[in-house]
Amino acid sequence: MYLNSFLLSIFLFIAPIGQAKDPYAHTALVNYYQTAAKDEDIAEEFHELMQKYKGKNPVTVGYKAVSNAIMAKHVWSPYSKIKYLRASASIFDEAVQLNPNNAEVRFLRFSIENYIPRYLNMSSNLEEDKKVFMAALLKHPKSGIPNESVKIMKDFLLRKDLVTGEERRQVENLKL
Repeated sequence: MYLNSFLLSIFLFIAPIGQAKDPYAHTALVNYYQTAAKDEDIAEEFHELMQKYKGKNPVTVGYKAVSNAIMAKHVWSPYSKIKYLRASASIFDEAVQLNPNNAEVRFLRFSIENYIPRYLNMSSNLEEDKKVFMAALLKHPKSGIPNESVKIMKDFLLRKDLVTGEERRQVENLKL
Protein backbone atom coordinates (compact mmCIF):
# COMPACT_ATOMS: atom_id res chain seq x y z
CA MET A 1 0.00 0.00 0.00
CA TYR A 2 2.74 2.44 0.96
CA LEU A 3 4.78 1.39 -2.06
CA ASN A 4 1.86 2.14 -4.39
CA SER A 5 1.34 5.56 -2.80
CA PHE A 6 5.06 6.28 -3.02
CA LEU A 7 5.24 5.27 -6.69
CA LEU A 8 2.14 7.29 -7.51
CA SER A 9 3.54 10.42 -5.86
CA ILE A 10 6.87 9.99 -7.69
CA PHE A 11 5.02 9.58 -10.99
CA LEU A 12 2.90 12.68 -10.37
CA PHE A 13 6.02 14.67 -9.55
CA ILE A 14 8.18 13.48 -12.45
CA ALA A 15 5.56 13.29 -15.22
CA PRO A 16 5.15 17.07 -15.62
CA ILE A 17 8.93 17.56 -15.76
CA GLY A 18 9.26 15.40 -18.86
CA GLN A 19 6.43 17.13 -20.74
CA ALA A 20 7.50 19.85 -23.11
CA LYS A 21 5.69 23.17 -23.09
CA ASP A 22 3.48 23.89 -26.07
CA PRO A 23 5.43 26.39 -28.20
CA TYR A 24 2.11 27.52 -29.71
CA ALA A 25 0.44 28.23 -26.36
CA HIS A 26 -1.46 31.50 -26.46
CA THR A 27 0.70 33.12 -23.77
CA ALA A 28 3.88 32.29 -25.71
CA LEU A 29 2.47 33.71 -28.93
CA VAL A 30 1.33 36.91 -27.19
CA ASN A 31 4.82 37.28 -25.74
CA TYR A 32 6.37 36.95 -29.20
CA TYR A 33 3.82 39.45 -30.57
CA GLN A 34 4.88 41.99 -27.98
CA THR A 35 8.65 41.51 -28.23
CA ALA A 36 9.50 40.46 -31.79
CA ALA A 37 8.94 43.89 -33.34
CA LYS A 38 11.65 45.32 -31.08
CA ASP A 39 14.22 42.55 -31.39
CA GLU A 40 15.32 41.04 -34.71
CA ASP A 41 16.65 37.84 -33.11
CA ILE A 42 13.32 37.22 -31.39
CA ALA A 43 11.52 38.05 -34.64
CA GLU A 44 13.55 35.44 -36.51
CA GLU A 45 12.93 32.86 -33.77
CA PHE A 46 9.19 33.64 -33.84
CA HIS A 47 9.05 33.43 -37.63
CA GLU A 48 10.97 30.14 -37.70
CA LEU A 49 8.63 28.65 -35.09
CA MET A 50 5.48 29.82 -36.86
CA GLN A 51 6.59 28.55 -40.27
CA LYS A 52 6.54 25.05 -38.78
CA TYR A 53 2.92 25.42 -37.69
CA LYS A 54 0.61 23.38 -39.93
CA GLY A 55 -2.54 23.39 -37.78
CA LYS A 56 -5.84 25.14 -38.40
CA ASN A 57 -6.43 27.07 -35.17
CA PRO A 58 -7.44 30.52 -36.47
CA VAL A 59 -5.70 32.45 -33.68
CA THR A 60 -2.45 30.54 -34.12
CA VAL A 61 -2.67 31.01 -37.89
CA GLY A 62 -3.17 34.72 -37.17
CA TYR A 63 0.05 34.80 -35.16
CA LYS A 64 1.76 33.02 -38.06
CA ALA A 65 0.67 35.94 -40.24
CA VAL A 66 1.99 38.38 -37.63
CA SER A 67 5.39 36.65 -37.68
CA ASN A 68 5.68 37.35 -41.42
CA ALA A 69 4.66 40.99 -41.02
CA ILE A 70 7.18 41.51 -38.24
CA MET A 71 9.93 40.07 -40.43
CA ALA A 72 9.09 42.77 -42.98
CA LYS A 73 10.11 45.33 -40.39
CA HIS A 74 13.53 43.75 -39.87
CA VAL A 75 14.67 43.15 -43.45
CA TRP A 76 16.29 45.96 -45.42
CA SER A 77 15.34 45.02 -48.98
CA PRO A 78 12.09 46.60 -50.23
CA TYR A 79 11.45 43.44 -52.26
CA SER A 80 11.79 41.28 -49.11
CA LYS A 81 9.54 43.64 -47.15
CA ILE A 82 6.78 43.34 -49.76
CA LYS A 83 7.26 39.59 -49.97
CA TYR A 84 6.78 39.19 -46.20
CA LEU A 85 3.79 41.55 -46.18
CA ARG A 86 2.10 39.65 -49.02
CA ALA A 87 2.69 36.35 -47.23
CA SER A 88 1.25 37.89 -44.06
CA ALA A 89 -1.86 39.12 -45.92
CA SER A 90 -2.43 35.70 -47.46
CA ILE A 91 -2.08 33.92 -44.12
CA PHE A 92 -4.41 36.46 -42.47
CA ASP A 93 -6.98 35.71 -45.17
CA GLU A 94 -6.68 32.02 -44.27
CA ALA A 95 -7.12 32.77 -40.55
CA VAL A 96 -10.20 34.91 -41.19
CA GLN A 97 -11.69 32.20 -43.43
CA LEU A 98 -11.25 29.70 -40.60
CA ASN A 99 -13.29 31.93 -38.28
CA PRO A 100 -14.58 35.24 -39.70
CA ASN A 101 -15.84 36.39 -36.30
CA ASN A 102 -12.68 35.75 -34.30
CA ALA A 103 -11.99 39.08 -32.64
CA GLU A 104 -8.36 38.35 -31.84
CA VAL A 105 -7.51 37.43 -35.44
CA ARG A 106 -9.27 40.57 -36.65
CA PHE A 107 -7.38 42.69 -34.13
CA LEU A 108 -4.03 41.17 -35.11
CA ARG A 109 -4.65 41.96 -38.77
CA PHE A 110 -5.86 45.46 -37.86
CA SER A 111 -2.75 46.11 -35.76
CA ILE A 112 -0.47 45.03 -38.62
CA GLU A 113 -2.36 46.84 -41.39
CA ASN A 114 -2.37 49.98 -39.28
CA TYR A 115 1.43 50.21 -39.69
CA ILE A 116 1.54 49.52 -43.43
CA PRO A 117 1.89 52.68 -45.52
CA ARG A 118 -1.45 53.37 -47.25
CA TYR A 119 0.19 53.89 -50.67
CA LEU A 120 0.99 50.15 -50.74
CA ASN A 121 -2.76 49.39 -50.82
CA MET A 122 -2.34 46.57 -48.33
CA SER A 123 -4.57 47.98 -45.59
CA SER A 124 -8.02 47.32 -47.02
CA ASN A 125 -9.44 45.48 -44.00
CA LEU A 126 -9.05 48.13 -41.32
CA GLU A 127 -12.67 49.24 -41.12
CA GLU A 128 -14.23 45.77 -41.25
CA ASP A 129 -11.72 44.30 -38.80
CA LYS A 130 -12.28 47.14 -36.35
CA LYS A 131 -16.05 46.56 -36.42
CA VAL A 132 -15.63 42.84 -35.67
CA PHE A 133 -13.11 43.12 -32.86
CA MET A 134 -14.67 46.22 -31.27
CA ALA A 135 -18.08 44.52 -31.07
CA ALA A 136 -16.48 41.61 -29.21
CA LEU A 137 -14.12 43.75 -27.15
CA LEU A 138 -16.95 45.86 -25.76
CA LYS A 139 -18.74 42.68 -24.61
CA HIS A 140 -15.77 41.64 -22.50
CA PRO A 141 -15.64 39.48 -20.36
CA LYS A 142 -18.54 37.69 -22.09
CA SER A 143 -16.73 37.81 -25.44
CA GLY A 144 -14.37 34.95 -24.64
CA ILE A 145 -11.30 37.00 -25.54
CA PRO A 146 -8.45 36.20 -23.13
CA ASN A 147 -7.73 39.00 -20.64
CA GLU A 148 -4.14 39.34 -21.84
CA SER A 149 -5.41 39.99 -25.37
CA VAL A 150 -8.04 42.46 -24.17
CA LYS A 151 -5.33 44.42 -22.35
CA ILE A 152 -3.19 44.53 -25.51
CA MET A 153 -6.17 45.63 -27.62
CA LYS A 154 -7.14 48.30 -25.13
CA ASP A 155 -3.61 49.67 -24.80
CA PHE A 156 -3.06 49.66 -28.57
CA LEU A 157 -6.31 51.45 -29.37
CA LEU A 158 -5.83 54.12 -26.73
CA ARG A 159 -2.11 54.65 -27.35
CA LYS A 160 -2.54 54.96 -31.11
CA ASP A 161 -5.68 57.09 -30.82
CA LEU A 162 -7.60 54.77 -33.14
CA VAL A 163 -11.03 55.19 -31.57
CA THR A 164 -13.74 57.83 -31.70
CA GLY A 165 -14.70 59.78 -28.58
CA GLU A 166 -17.52 57.39 -27.62
CA GLU A 167 -15.41 54.32 -28.41
CA ARG A 168 -12.58 55.75 -26.29
CA ARG A 169 -14.87 56.13 -23.31
CA GLN A 170 -16.12 52.55 -23.71
CA VAL A 171 -12.62 51.12 -24.13
CA GLU A 172 -11.27 53.08 -21.17
CA ASN A 173 -14.08 51.64 -19.00
CA LEU A 174 -13.35 48.01 -19.89
CA LYS A 175 -12.81 45.89 -16.79
CA LEU A 176 -9.84 43.56 -16.84
